[in-house]
Amino acid sequence: MSRILTLSAVSLVLVGTAAAQGTGESPPDAEPGACYARVLIPETYEIQTEQVLDQPEHTRARVIPATYETVVQRVLVKEQSLTYRVVPPVYEIETEQLLIVPEQTETVVIPAEYETFPEQVMVRPAYITWKPGAGLNGQLQPGEERVAPASGDVPRRVEVPAQYDTVSRTRLKSPERVETRVIPARIRTVERQVLREPARVVEEIVPAEYEEVEVQRLVTPEQQETIVVPATYKTVEKRTVTGGGTVEWQEVLCDSSATQPRIAEVQRALAAKGYNVQSDGVIGPATQNAMEDWQEKNGLPVGYLTIGTLESLGVSPE
Repeated sequence: MSRILTLSAVSLVLVGTAAAQGTGESPPDAEPGACYARVLIPETYEIQTEQVLDQPEHTRARVIPATYETVVQRVLVKEQSLTYRVVPPVYEIETEQLLIVPEQTETVVIPAEYETFPEQVMVRPAYITWKPGAGLNGQLQPGEERVAPASGDVPRRVEVPAQYDTVSRTRLKSPERVETRVIPARIRTVERQVLREPARVVEEIVPAEYEEVEVQRLVTPEQQETIVVPATYKTVEKRTVTGGGTVEWQEVLCDSSATQPRIAEVQRALAAKGYNVQSDGVIGPATQNAMEDWQEKNGLPVGYLTIGTLESLGVSPE
């Protein structure tokens, strides 16, 4: 599809009237003061679906694999055998009393026993003596010693008691005697091993040994069968042109109306539709690509800022 004029050149086609295009042609029923351009009307299509044979019916062979089950099976790993075992002799312990020294008697002299005891012995008997009495003044002066009775002394009779000493004496406690005593016999206990059962050889049977293992047992053998694969179809879409594809006169935004605020309004409208454009009032590549995409998706003439494009964006052409 060829475009007559892109959006970046809109200032070249926004002329005062349709007669100023220099082609010698003019749009029918042109309104005074309006600007027009010949634009390509996009084609409209009708989409129809159709079932198309994708793969015809055919047959194929299918192998049904064999099935197995796991069973536990006893497997002989060692056969029964004979073995010989030596049984050792059995002994028991016996005790025996052995006479080492027989019983004896002996005569023993037990000496006499003495004991020591204290005794009072008189070493001087009691006697009577005379002692002088008091002097003339009834008492002796210090340092005086009366040797003989003086004239006027009165003698006094004094009894002196006997005097004893304590001495140790020994006396017989038990007399000497003779005793006969029995010396017991000396006996020793000894232990000895006595054979109770002699050694012997025993024959023993060693049982067979088995082991349980898991084995796979065939349940059903492998089989082969032929199956019919039905035909498959797919849905395809066919587009039929129902209109468009012609060049027509369309009213476009005039040069006097394509001000920077108006272009910024268009950019804001495109941004509200989800396009990433800046509202700087300048028609750049991002603004042109966004508007052409909007025109294609809405069946509008592509490439010119037509009045229909402004109305679809909700922007007033005035």
